[in-house]
Amino acid sequence: MSISQSRTGPDIQVPEWERPRDKVSANGHGANGVGHHAGIYLRTRSLHVLDKIIPAHRQYFGQQRRTFLIILGIIMFLLVALVIGLAAGLSVHPRSQNLPLPSNSQPHTGDLTYYDPALGSCGVMSTGGEMVFAVSHSVFDSFARGSNPNANPLCGRRIRASRFDEQANAQRSVDLTLVDRCVGCNPTDIDVSPAAFAELADPGAGRVTVTWAWLEPLP
Repeated sequence: MSISQSRTGPDIQVPEWERPRDKVSANGHGANGVGHHAGIYLRTRSLHVLDKIIPAHRQYFGQQRRTFLIILGIIMFLLVALVIGLAAGLSVHPRSQNLPLPSNSQPHTGDLTYYDPALGSCGVMSTGGEMVFAVSHSVFDSFARGSNPNANPLCGRRIRASRFDEQANAQRSVDLTLVDRCVGCNPTDIDVSPAAFAELADPGAGRVTVTWAWLEPLP
């Protein structure tokens, strides 16, 4: 007569494929089946509502419902993109209030440099002996009207530039006409003709500080 004895040993990790699975419900589906049926119900319900609003058997602007919905989705996407673009443009616009614009005659201080003018962004041919200047690209571009820079309303506007000449121990000023756009200028910098620079400072200095103001506002 043998007596069986129970053995105790270390815990054994049961492989995943041998673990008991979820109990099957009475309708033959496991726990995941409930979520599956819920998804089917929601899709069916959504299609039912869509059929009431946009019946599948009708045509819309000569198109089947599927094609019409695709076109409608593209239009909605473009409208959203347009709204976002306009919102971004409006958020950028207030920054132009910090630019030295002709809307006021207050003085602005920046760097004065000179260059050899020729055919400028305003479409005007100028020479180094004329009293002309180029304004910063940020100021010029803020008034852009389309792709033609010649149509910029800043073209032909005048400013008065002034500075104290240490060598002459006198205040100098000169009136300048805008004919060009300066890519390397900060908002309050101006780039003038050699003749204009000589009226305000020694050309050998190359770069000096200047104060200037618009003489006429935009109409």
